[in-house]
Amino acid sequence: MTQFFSEDHEPRIPDALRDEPMTGDLDLEDRRALRRVAGLSTELIDVTEVEYRVLRLERVVLIGVWTDGTAEAADNSLRELALLAETAGSQVLEGLIQRRSRPDPATYIGAGKAAELRDVVAATGADTVICDGELSPSQLRHLEETVQVKVIDRTALILDIFAQHARSREGKAQVELAQLEYLLPRLRGWGGNLSRQVGGRAAGGVGIGGRGPGETKIELDRRRIRARMAKLRRQIAEMAKARDTKRGERRRNEVPAVAIAGYTNAGKSSLLNRLTGAGVLVEDALFATLDPTVRRAQTPGGRAYTLADTVGFVRHLPHQLVEAFRSTLEEVVEADLILHVVDGSDADPEAQIDAVREVLREIGAEGIPELVVINKADAADELALARLQRREPHSVVVSARTGAGIAELRAAIEADLPGLERELRVLVPYDRGDLVARVHSRGEVLKLEHLAEGTALHARVPDDLAGELERFEDLAATTS
Repeated sequence: MTQFFSEDHEPRIPDALRDEPMTGDLDLEDRRALRRVAGLSTELIDVTEVEYRVLRLERVVLIGVWTDGTAEAADNSLRELALLAETAGSQVLEGLIQRRSRPDPATYIGAGKAAELRDVVAATGADTVICDGELSPSQLRHLEETVQVKVIDRTALILDIFAQHARSREGKAQVELAQLEYLLPRLRGWGGNLSRQVGGRAAGGVGIGGRGPGETKIELDRRRIRARMAKLRRQIAEMAKARDTKRGERRRNEVPAVAIAGYTNAGKSSLLNRLTGAGVLVEDALFATLDPTVRRAQTPGGRAYTLADTVGFVRHLPHQLVEAFRSTLEEVVEADLILHVVDGSDADPEAQIDAVREVLREIGAEGIPELVVINKADAADELALARLQRREPHSVVVSARTGAGIAELRAAIEADLPGLERELRVLVPYDRGDLVARVHSRGEVLKLEHLAEGTALHARVPDDLAGELERFEDLAATTS
């Protein structure tokens, strides 16, 4: 066990509102004002006298199993786990990595190493152990019995962060559903003292005192959890209908949809703010954004499209979260273009790209056109940026913080947006202003001129709108 160290088209804001706090500023202030105190003492031994309980933030020791890949990759994974723990409000005291061909089926790290971990926990005064992987219920129980403090895994940690950051009704319901799906197979009790009622007529007619337990507390809990999960699924399905209605309206108006996807803390919300002036919450923390935000934006040529900010992905994203957030992730699945945001300053951005694409495959979005946006160029190494651009030829390097590369990104989005199949030069009479308005809303105006005969347009438009404009092409040729 080795030790691991503990421009064009900028959004315009009215002068009267420049000094007003943005929505994201208010959200950030609210989040910091209501920081969660992680809990009371977390020893497994119960202390019934309340005055002996100690109020403190959780102090954690991290443990990971290195089964394949390089030592650097294993170190990066544990560093990310440390960031997750700090985001959840914990204090990281120590990190340990165990080299094994595969995790131990009983205690995750092996009996001998579990005993060493117990000594580290005692020496550091930690009250929680966090494992860099998903533990089975038996592994969780055996490891907890050995180290004698609370043990959680990476999945439970991510679910805890989501529970802290969820703000909307749908987001809270999705997180609760994911937590219950994770909890259901991990319910455990201590012997028959959790029995709640006796069961039926005892065999042999032994009578009072001889009957065995009937429905235990665990069985009651499981039944209640399943009922609650069914109710949450119905609620999420109802709430998803409203988003489907809005999305259908955009489809009818043929407004292209662009979704911002990427690794957590890659700068997706900052990019949305830079492109649209949305003012959504921006925080240097993992999973700062859970609720999708959809804003209207324009290409340099004036074509309108929607831009959706979505929840960030992470390595080994819990399956429960992918399932629970499937309705939210439909913003990605239904998009015409995905802006895949990558943190160019990260130690291993290639691994981030692979992790995001794995989730995109899981939700059925692998066939959607993708534009890789390499963010944080102001903090990244130039050699690392060049390496990423060679790996991802269809990419743009930007800095959402400074605004560098945003003009190139807007041009790249404009080039990648689908649906403008026809390029026309027409002269639209002034009594058909409705057609000019539709060209502005659904197409891209390359040139506009007001003449005596009407409005001269050079534009790219969808096929159905081109059919209505074709009769004005001859008029344009005559006047030219």
